Amino acid sequence: MRLILWVLVLFAAAVAVALAIEEYGTGHLVVEVPQFEKIEVSLDYALAGLIAAFIVFYILVRILNGLLNRRDIRAESLMQTGIKAFFEGDYDYAKKCGAKGFKLAKTPLVKAINSVIAIRSAQQTADISTRNKLLEKTAKTLQDERALHLVTKAEMQLNDGNYQDALNTLQELYSTGGLQPTAVLELEMEAQRQSCNWDAVLEISRILIHRHPLNKKHYEAIQHHAHLENFKIKTTDLGALNKYWNSLSETEQKSSRVAAAATRAYIALGDCATAHKIVEQNVKTDWDPELIALYSECLNYHVNRQIECAEVWLKSQPNNAGLLLTLGKLCTHCELWGKAQNYLEASLSVEPTPIAHFALAQLNEKLGKHEQAMDQYNKALELTLKRSCSS
Repeated sequence: MRLILWVLVLFAAAVAVALAIEEYGTGHLVVEVPQFEKIEVSLDYALAGLIAAFIVFYILVRILNGLLNRRDIRAESLMQTGIKAFFEGDYDYAKKCGAKGFKLAKTPLVKAINSVIAIRSAQQTADISTRNKLLEKTAKTLQDERALHLVTKAEMQLNDGNYQDALNTLQELYSTGGLQPTAVLELEMEAQRQSCNWDAVLEISRILIHRHPLNKKHYEAIQHHAHLENFKIKTTDLGALNKYWNSLSETEQKSSRVAAAATRAYIALGDCATAHKIVEQNVKTDWDPELIALYSECLNYHVNRQIECAEVWLKSQPNNAGLLLTLGKLCTHCELWGKAQNYLEASLSVEPTPIAHFALAQLNEKLGKHEQAMDQYNKALELTLKRSCSS
């Protein structure tokens, strides 16, 4: 359309110049060619001829340029068609368009985009052979669009479970410098997660929370999982566990899931005092059933103090079945048989659970009430089977 408009404008200008020359022009143009006779032409016809020659030359140049750029135009068309097919879910067609566009294109950007379309489409269709060939060709031919190629390569490596290769590819990308986009950091976070490098996962997730506060819950869930895994790793060294727990922020320490994981780790190392302290700091603000249950898992000479604390909590949570069960276990350990039985029976009246039935059975066994103990064991078994069948 632009070419037609330009031609019309040039023709209009030529006509205007010719009319002006015809009206005002009086001179002649003399062209002398050696060894030939002189050629004399009126000035208006000479100018009109020159303009016509220029127009013809311009049109020829544009046509020739169009013919030379025909491959790039075709490659851009294939790129657009491939993108449309990819987002429509027609991955086979998108792969064909992308692969063909990659071969035809001369412009690095068009070539790179076509390559990415074909690679991602091949991944979606499980055509790993084509995907790997395109990745290799892209690496050799596209140095100007290196970042796009490396990001795609890292993602494909992660999809294959080759997290170490993906981390190496991302390090190659980071060597180019500059602030990395969110998508790249998420790729690294996934690679670090697969490699079980939970400290790195926590570091990256903190950066992403600051960048995208609207996705805070998603990244916090990732952080919680990383903390849980870290506590599992650090259950062999009390010094490392203390250092890690103290490095957490107050908000992280008050998270019930994190606190429960830390409590389990301290219980595994036999540090009951710290385990009790963590539960006592958190249970007042978050009546998490797991934390309350863990309070009776590690028992030492502080059990009487634990009973006092739990009875204070009971005033604000009188119908908390988990808290009543914990008190029953603590009283059983201190041989406060009457109180233990009362608390366990109260727990069962609020919410019958296999654990409470089992604890009451053990208490009856210690008291020599074998028939009642057997009855409670049977009830615990019956309730366990019932729950397993319903689930």
